[in-house]
Amino acid sequence: MTALLAGTVALVTGASGLIGRGIALRFAEAGAAVVAHGHRGDLDHVVAEIAAVGGRATGLRADLSDEAACHRLVRAAAEWGGRLDAVVNNAGVQPVQDLAGMTAAQWRAVVDVNLTGAFSCTQAAAEVLGEGGSVTHVASIEGTHPAAGHAHYSASKAALLMHARSAALEYGPRGIRVNTVSPGLIDRPGLAEDWPDGVDRWTRAAPLGRLGRPGDVGDACVFLASPMASWITGNDLVVDGGITARPTW
Repeated sequence: MTALLAGTVALVTGASGLIGRGIALRFAEAGAAVVAHGHRGDLDHVVAEIAAVGGRATGLRADLSDEAACHRLVRAAAEWGGRLDAVVNNAGVQPVQDLAGMTAAQWRAVVDVNLTGAFSCTQAAAEVLGEGGSVTHVASIEGTHPAAGHAHYSASKAALLMHARSAALEYGPRGIRVNTVSPGLIDRPGLAEDWPDGVDRWTRAAPLGRLGRPGDVGDACVFLASPMASWITGNDLVVDGGITARPTW
């Protein structure tokens, strides 16, 4: 990958997870210095992987359900890098819970991280991002195509789509762009063994015939943070191998 982001500093939340790690690595490969955020996961491994490809990175921990922690995280990222050019709000949780019987606490546990955490980080980022800065939310195709057992998750991702559009409207005059990336099913170790029927159905239905990879999401996020996307804001980039192009009737 060419150094699209040379000289920039990016914060990637949820970088200790599979997709977040893939995003952080793609940013490093594109030349950005990376602040890899995590809550409880292994950040040392992510930082080491970035160093192995010649990148510069640090790991920072924060509970993104805590508004003050979100603001501290963004400020610390900007202080470490001496600037902040891009934020990728990737951190999220995806429990499975039937809507019937779901408690308000279970609902809030998902919404507080997936949606409110992104809101708080975006609000904090707007205080330090300069003109040309970008914010990207990692949403999901479930924001428009719900799945059983994911009412709280799908609702949080749908809200992210509208939050990005609203933020793009308000922060645009300051030169800050806000977009979303909506991935489809992303492969992980053991997924085919854990959910063979689902993987088979996806692979047969997707026009490109495969599951997504973390780097596919990372590439989309790098593009949206780069000068190549300087006139793109308030939009959703769907990265799903074409699955949403399939007719459902």
